[in-house]
Amino acid sequence: MLTAFARAFKTPDLRKKLLFTLGIIVIFRVGTHIPIPGVDYRAVQVCIDQADANQGLFGLVNMFSGGALLQITIFALGIMPYITASIILQLLTVVIPRLEALKKEGQAGTAKITQYTRYLTVALAVLQGTGLVATARSGALFQNCQVANQIVPDRSIFTTIVMVITMTAGTAMVMWLGELITDRGIGNGMSILMFISIAATFPSALWAIKKQGSLADGWIEFGTVVAVGLVMIGLVVFVEQAQRRIPVQYAKRMIGRRSYGGTSTYIPLKVNQAGIIPVIFASSLLYIPALIAQFAGGNAGWKTWIEQNLALTDAPLHVTLYFFLIIFFAFFYVAISFNPEEVADNMKKYGGFIPGIRAGRPTAEYLSYVLNRITWPGSLYLGLIALVPTMALAGFGANQNFPFGGTSILIIVGVGLETVKQIESQLQQRNYEGFLR
Repeated sequence: MLTAFARAFKTPDLRKKLLFTLGIIVIFRVGTHIPIPGVDYRAVQVCIDQADANQGLFGLVNMFSGGALLQITIFALGIMPYITASIILQLLTVVIPRLEALKKEGQAGTAKITQYTRYLTVALAVLQGTGLVATARSGALFQNCQVANQIVPDRSIFTTIVMVITMTAGTAMVMWLGELITDRGIGNGMSILMFISIAATFPSALWAIKKQGSLADGWIEFGTVVAVGLVMIGLVVFVEQAQRRIPVQYAKRMIGRRSYGGTSTYIPLKVNQAGIIPVIFASSLLYIPALIAQFAGGNAGWKTWIEQNLALTDAPLHVTLYFFLIIFFAFFYVAISFNPEEVADNMKKYGGFIPGIRAGRPTAEYLSYVLNRITWPGSLYLGLIALVPTMALAGFGANQNFPFGGTSILIIVGVGLETVKQIESQLQQRNYEGFLR
């Protein structure tokens, strides 16, 4: 990986892309520290110092925003509205025939779906910004802070509208910065911004564990967590690169005096075909009842039950539901993202076949059988990665959004591998060694 970056900096055009990407990252990080108008920044800092590192419902979103959510900055919503909009559009593509037809139109249809994603991102940013402002005004953003009600001193409609518009504009700018990295940088812009947001919380989380430790002034706990994190990263890299390769052969065809086909290739089916999506879905679904209970008044029995069993991340019921929801969404997402019948039809159309399997429906049934078999270990792997590091690191004072646990480690490793592959592919395009030998 380091060799690829060193070679990239030696190539002039790739060096410009890397420097441009670094410049966009600096702008993104600066924006996460600029507070929006109408917020008492001193009160926010007091509440952050007193707040629990978990922050319950808002911990995941705060992690994706690089800590900007709880500081109520212009990039407070971060990349989450775009991620949510992308997931919604991807799900609707399977349900709405018009979107499915656009997806099959190639680049023009993809550009149209991307435009719809932008519109939906802005709409979701307005809704989430309104909810964040209402939460901050009610004092629910920091439940254990004495000055939580003073975060938004001015409760007028005009101030509220300005705050929502500012956060929506910040989300639109984050989306634009990500697209700039994709077009003019090294590519994969949105994922890189997500990677930076999570990595930004890394030093403070590690230092908090060191300060809370008691062995050798906390350095024993610090070293143990780093060692466990490196082992987990190695295991995640191993599984993320694991794939089942389905061999495919193409029959020779004579068109005129030329022969076409006769090549051999394969269909790569990853063990973790769904990626990080099942973990995000499961987390979001479990946050809904806790969010309803948080804003409900009184001390009703159902509210107390939810707070004790679903809102607490270490509650047995929460852990059990979280694990099984990850497995369910892994199968669900693989089913809507990979269509064996469509792949079998395309293979049959171009004269391709799997050795020993007849073309058409038997090929689709075989692909579906193999996909279900490898999805089981993939889904169990996601569930264990999301839970085991969390429970193991809890003894060292880490929370569920610590970079070495659960959602964050999957995103960091996945985006890191994808970025290195992008750089290596661009290096291969510019490697002319051997042409004149």
